Order: sequence, then structure tokens, then C-alpha cells
Amino acid sequence: MSDKLLEYRNQFPILEKTTYLISNSLGPMPRTVPARLAEYADAWGELGVKAWAKGWWEKPVDVGNEIAPLMNAAPGSVVMMPNVTIAQSAVLSAMEFSKDRDTVVMTDLDFPSVRYAIEALAKKLVARVKVSHSDDGITIDEDRLLAAIDDRTKLVCISHVLFKSAFINDANAICGHAHKMGALVSLDAFHSVGIIPVDVQQSQVDFLTGGVLKWLCGGPGGCFLYVAPSISDSLAPALTGWQAHSKPFAFEDQMTYTTGAFRWLNGTPVIPALYAAAEGPKIIRKAGIDSIREKSIRQTSHLIALADQRGYKVFAPRDPGRRGGTVAIDVPNGYEVAQVLLSKEILVDYRVGAGIRSAPFFFNTDEEIETLIGTIDDTLKTGEWKQFSNRQTVVT
Repeated sequence: MSDKLLEYRNQFPILEKTTYLISNSLGPMPRTVPARLAEYADAWGELGVKAWAKGWWEKPVDVGNEIAPLMNAAPGSVVMMPNVTIAQSAVLSAMEFSKDRDTVVMTDLDFPSVRYAIEALAKKLVARVKVSHSDDGITIDEDRLLAAIDDRTKLVCISHVLFKSAFINDANAICGHAHKMGALVSLDAFHSVGIIPVDVQQSQVDFLTGGVLKWLCGGPGGCFLYVAPSISDSLAPALTGWQAHSKPFAFEDQMTYTTGAFRWLNGTPVIPALYAAAEGPKIIRKAGIDSIREKSIRQTSHLIALADQRGYKVFAPRDPGRRGGTVAIDVPNGYEVAQVLLSKEILVDYRVGAGIRSAPFFFNTDEEIETLIGTIDDTLKTGEWKQFSNRQTVVT
């Protein structure tokens, strides 16, 4: 079967020497990134402080505009930030809580870093966090989640795709119900933008955060925040800074917020990361998210079928319509098996309570999936995993 997406393999140098199945953790570096980073170095080296006036100030929104089409967001509605924890914290800091609207709804499967920040900030803001619990550690019961969103809810702050199991929460249903209850919705889309279709206008989500680190192949330090233009200028994030000021170089004593996406910035942007951040999204747009999604469903289904044939436990949704791009397979001595895979340049990761996570992406071949499973088979059969059994477990 012809696979036109394999034409993009040559855009990622690391694919020449590895079986790269870890885009759910860190996407491979595009071939064009070194030149872009050199461009940054040249600008800094040759222009010095004048480089700010040659496009550096505008980069947080310019790079956001490269990502916006991947979620059907309007130009100028996406701004780049250092990480999702900061972006989600900025959203929460803009909320005005009252005794009648004092609740943030989350789930127990949301990414811990975001939960840490939201729960800590909520205490400072005299708000409460209501957590919807999962029965199986893989899925979120939609009816239970919607029931948790009531007329006391101010903000629903949840993952679009769960980081451990790749379960897809129904953004349309959640946003529709939350809005009926008078609440706003902030989606953590780190595991959805770039691997599944995302449409902020269709879902009418109020806030969406994500990053280029994983499926967008843009490296660390490049995360993004979308704020619906209809509400952006009516909110005042307390987690702010001089970049959000209407006159940032006036250095006035009082804060006067600017308009648009810049309103959500805080301190000085992370310029080097932004040079690298735009390259991956350009490739994803050319490949086409619908084609990427179609291939992802086919390859993750094949991976699950191979695991089932062997009796390996699969930690992922069975319904492809509710499954993102990652499949975790739990095998005996999984951590040690993962170390064997890594030593053979089959790049995966391991998560306690889930197993060996792999994430076939648009540039992967079907043969690479079969190599992964075959190597797991051999490692368990030969006992090769034992060489790592006495080493300290380090999970990254």
C-alpha cells in the first residue's frame, strides 16, 4: 500500500538511525531547525539589542499564527508561552470567583503539573477544585464529568487527550454543557493538536493550551495559549508582566492591559525556542492533519492487534474514535524491557501504571511497529531485560 506521508521521513534526520516511536514525549527535530537557530545566533551576534526591533518582539504571536490553522483559530488569537503550566495558570489567574461561582472542575487523569498549579492557585483565590474520578485509569466517564459541571462552576480545566492513556474527551460536549451552566472551559491540548483534528471554533472552547514539544516537532520552550477573541479583552490575568502592557516601554507604575493575544503574555519571551518552534508545525500543515489522523488510527489499531495476539495488556482506549496517538503496552518487567528497546535505538518511554508507551506518527512505517513488538517478544524470551534489573528506575 502506498503511503505518501512517508515522503516526509527525510525531513527528520534522526529517523536515519533510529526507530522513532516517541513523538508523544518529544517529537524529532526537523532538518531545518539548525539553520533557524543559527539565524537567531546571527541576529543576536550581528545586531545585538537591535534584534528586538527586527522581529523578536512580534515572535510570540507570529509563531502562534503558524500553529493557529491546526486548530482553526483566527490569526492573532494564539500566543506563545514558555510552558503549559504557566499558560493554564494565567487563565486561572484571570478568573473572578465568588461564593456562588467558586469551583474549578478537573479530572484525576489530567497532567499532574497542571493539577499542581491549579490546585495551589485555587487555594490562594479562595476557590475549590472538584475532581471527576476515573474508574479504570484509562477513560473519563462523560456523564459523571458533565454532572460535576454545575451552576457553581467557574472554569472547567481538563485535558483534551489524556497523557497516560490517550483517551479523547469530547470537547464539543464538554464546552456545550459548561456554557449552559455559565462556566468557561480551558482545554490542555498538548496531546491533541498535531495528531487529531482540533477545531476551536466548532467546540467554542474559551481557552486552549498546548505545545510544540511533542506532536508538533518544535522542541522545548514553545507552548501556546489560545483565547477566544470574544472574551480575551474582557479578562485581566493576574499572572502578567510588562509584555502585556499597552505601553510596555513606558514602564508606567500601573498596569494597563493591551488588547489581543499579547494581553496574555508576562515577561520577556523565550526567543531562541521560538525560532525552532515554527518549523514542525509547517511540516504538519503540509502533511495534513486528516491524513495524519487516518494513518494514526490504522497504525495504533495494528499495534493493539499485535499486542492482543500475544496477550500483552493494552493500556489505551479500544474505540479508535476516542483514542489519540499513543498506545501503552504493559508487559512483565516493562521498565527493563523499555531499556533494552532504547539500547537498540527503538525509542519509546515507560510510565508507571501504564507500561511501555509508543506513538507511531505520520513518518513511521508499518515495519517499525512490527520491529517494536518483535523486539519485545525476543527480550522477554531471551531474558535480555535482566541486564537492567538491578539498575535504579528513572522515568522521564
